[in-house]
Amino acid sequence: MARSMRDIKRQIKSVQNTRQITKAMEMVAASKLRRAQEKAEAARPYSEKLKEVVSSIAAGTDGIQHPMLVSRPVKKTAYLIVTSDRGLAGGYNANILRKVTMLIAERHQSKDEYALFVIGRKGRDFLRRREYPIVAEVTELSDAPKFADIKSIANSAVQQFETGEYDELYICYNQFINAITQVPTVDRLLPMDDMGNTKQHEASATYEYEPSPEGVLEVLLPKYAETLIYSAILDGKASELGAKMTAMGSATKNASKMIGELRLTYNRARQAAITQEITEIVAGANAQS
Repeated sequence: MARSMRDIKRQIKSVQNTRQITKAMEMVAASKLRRAQEKAEAARPYSEKLKEVVSSIAAGTDGIQHPMLVSRPVKKTAYLIVTSDRGLAGGYNANILRKVTMLIAERHQSKDEYALFVIGRKGRDFLRRREYPIVAEVTELSDAPKFADIKSIANSAVQQFETGEYDELYICYNQFINAITQVPTVDRLLPMDDMGNTKQHEASATYEYEPSPEGVLEVLLPKYAETLIYSAILDGKASELGAKMTAMGSATKNASKMIGELRLTYNRARQAAITQEITEIVAGANAQS
C-alpha cells in the first residue's frame, strides 16, 4: 500500500509539472494571438483598396484579355495549403488537411491533374508521406511572418498560373473567427473572372492611368493575388495561435481535474493504510491480553 501511495504522489507531481507547462504555453499563445490578430486586421484595408483599384480598371477597360481575369478549360489545378510548423494546436492542421484531401479525392482522378504548394512543416510531412505531388514548400515561418518570407512561393504559384502551367489556383487555410473558432476554408484565388463584372459606385473623380490601364493592370494583378495569399497566411497564423491557446487551456483544465482525482485516490489509499495499521495494532493487543 505504501508503494502504491508513493506511485500516486509521483503521478500527481508529474501532472502538476505538465499543468505548469500547458498553462505557460496558453499564456504565451494568448499574448502572441493579440499581435497576430492585429496584424491580420491591419492587412485587410490594403488588400481591399487594391481590389477596388483593380476592379475599377478591369470594369472600365473593354476587351481586356489578361490571363488572370479569364477562365479557361481546367486541365490542371494548383492548391496552396497553409498549415503550421508545430503541433499542440488541437484540430488546426487536421481540419484543413482533411478538407483538402477530401476535395482532391472528389475533383481529381489522377495526380497529374493537380499540384500542391505547401506552407508549414505539418502539412508538408502529412502530404509527403501520402505521396501527394508537392511542387514547392515553405517551413519555419515566425509567429509574425513578413511578406518576404512567403514571397517566393506566392510569386511562383501566381506566375505559373499566368504562364498556363495551372488553370486554377485555390488557397486553403483556416479562417480566423475568434480564439475558439477557426473555419477551414478553400477559396478560388485565380482566375479572378468576376473582377471585370464588379459593379462600381459612381465615382466622384475621373482617374487617368499611366502608361495605360492595361499596363497598370499588368503590374497590379499579380501583386493583388500575392497580397491575398499573404493575407490568408496572416489569418492562418492568428487561427493557429487561437487554436493553441484553446488547446492548452483545455489541457490545463484536464490536468487540474486529473490532479483532483489523484488526490482523492491518494487520500483513500492513505485512510485505508491507517485503518489497516489500527486494525493490526488492535489485533496484536487482543492477542497479548
